[in-house]
Formats: sequence, C-alpha cells, structure tokens
Amino acid sequence: MNTTYGIVAVALVSLATLGIGAFGLRFSRTTSDFYVASRSVSPIWNSSAIGGEYLSAASFLGVAGLVLAYGADMLWYPIGWTTGYLMLLVFVAAPLRRSGAYTIPDFAQVRLQSVRVRQVASILVVAVGWLYLMPQFQGAGLTLRTVTGAPTWVGTVLVAAIVVVNVVSGGMRSITFVQAFQYWLKLTALLVPVFFLVHAWTEDGRPSPVAPDAWFTPFGDTDGPGLYLTYSVLVATFLGTMGLPHVVVRFYTNPDGRAARRTTLIVLALLGTFYLLPTIYGVLGRIYAGDLLGSSRADTVVLELPSRMLGGSLGEVLAALLTAGAFAAFLSTSSGITMSIAGVIGQGLSRESTGPRRISTITALRLAAGGGTLVPLVLALSAERIAVANSVTFAFALAASTFCPLLVLGIWWRGLTARGAVAGMIGGGLCAGIAPVMTIAWRPDGWLGVLMSQPAAWSVPVGFGLMVGISLLTRADVPGNVSRTMVRLHTPEHIAVDRRP
Repeated sequence: MNTTYGIVAVALVSLATLGIGAFGLRFSRTTSDFYVASRSVSPIWNSSAIGGEYLSAASFLGVAGLVLAYGADMLWYPIGWTTGYLMLLVFVAAPLRRSGAYTIPDFAQVRLQSVRVRQVASILVVAVGWLYLMPQFQGAGLTLRTVTGAPTWVGTVLVAAIVVVNVVSGGMRSITFVQAFQYWLKLTALLVPVFFLVHAWTEDGRPSPVAPDAWFTPFGDTDGPGLYLTYSVLVATFLGTMGLPHVVVRFYTNPDGRAARRTTLIVLALLGTFYLLPTIYGVLGRIYAGDLLGSSRADTVVLELPSRMLGGSLGEVLAALLTAGAFAAFLSTSSGITMSIAGVIGQGLSRESTGPRRISTITALRLAAGGGTLVPLVLALSAERIAVANSVTFAFALAASTFCPLLVLGIWWRGLTARGAVAGMIGGGLCAGIAPVMTIAWRPDGWLGVLMSQPAAWSVPVGFGLMVGISLLTRADVPGNVSRTMVRLHTPEHIAVDRRP
C-alpha cells in the first residue's frame, strides 16, 4: 500500500474526530452534558453512536481475521454480538433508563442502598474497560504499522491521545457526535471496496471456499472442545453485551424508556447490516491471502485485500479508505470505554474530595480520563498481542459474569441483597478475570486450556449462582425501599407523569 495514502487517511480521520469533538464542546456546559448528554439524545443519533462505539477493532478487523484463520465456525462471534442487543432490549434497556443513574455503580447503589456494592461495581467497570481498551490500542498500532511502516507504538499512542482530548474537552456530548459520524464512516469504508473486490473475484473465476459438512450438522462436534467453545462464545456475547459499561451508559442518554427501546431496535438493524461485510472479507481472504493463515497478521486481511486483488492506484485508494475505517473503529470504541471509566473514577474523586479543595465533578472526570487510559496504554505497549476478537471476548466474559447478573437480578428480582450482589460480582469476576491471565501468561494445554480460553460457560453460572444463593441466605438485608425502586424501574414515564397531581 502507498504509505502516503495511509498517512493521509489516518490524518483525515484524526482531524475529523477532533473537529467534531470540538463542535460538541459548544453544547457541553453542565455535569449532565458531560456524563449523559443531558439525557436528550434522539434514537437515531444514539443508535448511530452506539454502533460507532460497539463496532470495535474486533468487529472491523477481527471478524474477518477469524473467518480467514478458522473458517465458518467464527461466524458465531458476529451472531452473538448482534443478538446480545436483543437480550439488552428485552431485559435491561428501558428499566435502566428509568433508574435515573449516570453509571452502573450509580444504579447498583440506588437499587441496593449499599456503598460497598457501588465500590465493587466501580472496580469492575474499570477492569472491563481496561480489558477492552488494550486490544483497541494494540490494533491501532498494528494498523498503522501495516499501512505506513511506522513503529507499532506510534498508532497506539496516537489513538490514546486523541481519545483523551475528546473526552476531556466535551465528555458524552462531544463523543456522541464523533461516534455517530464514525459508524457511518466504518460502514462506508467496508461497503465501497466490497463492490470492487467481489467484481474482481467473479472476473477472476476462482471458486469460493466452503464450510465443511460437519459445520451444518447440529451438535456434530460432540467428542471435542468445539461444542463447548461455541456455547461459551454465545454465552459471553449474548449476556456480556448488557454488562458492557460503555454500552449501558448510552441508554442513560435517551430521553425516556420508550426512546431506549427504539434505540435498541435501530442498533440491531445497524449491526446486522455491518456484520455482513467483514465476513465477505474473511471469505475472500481464504482465497487470496492464504499466506496470512497461522501468522500474527491475520487481522490485517481487510487492509491487504485491495492491494492483493486489485493493485494499482485503485487498490491503494481503497486500502486507504479501509485504513480510515479501521482507525475510526479504534477511536470510537476507545472514546466510549474511556468515557465510562472516567465517569466512574471521576465520581469517586469528586466524592472523596472535601472542603475548600473539593474537585468539581467535571474537573474530576477530566482528570480521570487522562489517568484511566495509562494502564491499558502501558499494557498495550508491553503485552504480547493476541487475536483482537479473542481478547475482546475476555471483556465480554467478565461483563457477562458480573454486571449481567447484577442488572438482570437487580431489575427483575426484588430479593437481591447487597451481600449477594457483592459475592456474585467478586466470584464471577475472579473466575472470568483469572482466565485471560492464565491464557496469556501460562497458555495451558488440554481441557484446562479450553476452559480458560472461553470461561463464560462456567463463570456466568458462578456469578448468578452466588448472587441468588447469598441473597437467599441474607433475606433480612433486602432494602426497605425495594418496592418503590421496582415501581420506578418498571413504570413507563408517561404513566408516571399522568399520575402527578
């Protein structure tokens, strides 16, 4: 690929991101603007912004890389990531919006009347965010190295710096505009080259790779780990979506519960459209980029196909467009995660500061945005890189094992207690958190390696089981205002308004 084209693409995306973020700064004045965009984002804008931050490096590059490397079995990843929003729509979206909270820890404290639950939830928000940020930063470094030859650390540091500037300058209001723009940029960046690539493939006359017959046989791989891995991926992606802090916080920005549901429906359509495209790149990669199989460069197949299949100026221009889309993926997802981390840490800083040196909520958020990215930045620069889609699934498994039980039980079961919630989050979090450490540092073999590589199938039941079991043993601790809180979560806003005297 022409290095100049790649540099221009990255520069344009970076400047557009900073420019749109600066535009959003004009509307960011209050604490509510910074944290939840004053709860005034329409479903169209919000769904585009959710699509922007949800479709990360794992979606833009990782899905195609997995299909290239492992074939049709990897289609469960995009299926799970999309269907997870259906679970979010059914169980969480509207009640969570009605809670009136800014963050998941806010919801936990409102529902369970416990500072300890809030503290544990805050730690987990940061942990999930860091686990999700690291592959975004690593993917940015890999992309910039692929298209320009620059050292890997350059792309990593560049994305981190731009994200911090955007969050610090305008908070949720700014990144809403940025992420909405970046969804449509990512969709365009994948869609336009597909027409040229598919045309070149049909003209070339090469046959399409096909999935093995066993893939179409239900429960066909019952003698090996394949069936377990499939179900574990589905559990992580189905249930983890509703527990991702940067996704959940988006539903606080809707005007009401009805808008939250409409937002989720639109998001399902946007994600379903998008995920058709990386699959095509993965299939074409199995035809034209077989040399990437088994290498650490499988995630670059999306970026390399135009040059391999088309060549010349057209291939270089399309590769530059894909580079712009990939960089937009890193920026938009990293912005959302950084915002969720900054919101939680910032509120803690503001609460802890007292007297004449009290830090304002907005200042605390800005300090937290800068400090909160340092750990994942250092990890991204120092840790060994693994497939981006696999690393993101660890974050999904952690969210599914901790926040999914907290939200589902907190919204739908009045018997949840503070001690039950703490036990479930700590137990499920330890199970899901130890797995990636063992996988990256130790790389165990056999069934232990399989269980550690995809822990959701056993860590999620641990989280739910502990929450239910400990809550049943501590029934006396059920908050006294639980009936009022449950009515608030489940009563539509228009009914609540109509009942006012």
